[in-house]
Amino acid sequence: MVRSYRSDWKIVMEILRSGLDRGAKKTHIMYRANLNFVSFNKYFPALLERGLIVELDDPDGGVLYMTSEKGRVLLKLLNGVRDTLPKMAPPP
Repeated sequence: MVRSYRSDWKIVMEILRSGLDRGAKKTHIMYRANLNFVSFNKYFPALLERGLIVELDDPDGGVLYMTSEKGRVLLKLLNGVRDTLPKMAPPP
């Protein structure tokens, strides 16, 4: 059985992509990025601390999280790098 692991950058990209449109709750971002609770808590606080994701007040109460302008710039750069690099075969 071949396992496919995502790199840290791909996970960061998925988290940033999940909060692009109108913001989302933590749980929704976690599910959209296909992460478990432990993995999510490894990445999300760092992105929040660095200002790549911002908190918004949810009109229904609670907090929504949205990708900041800084996060959008990073996502665009990462997409450019991904598209520029040749596709590499996974390690054996």
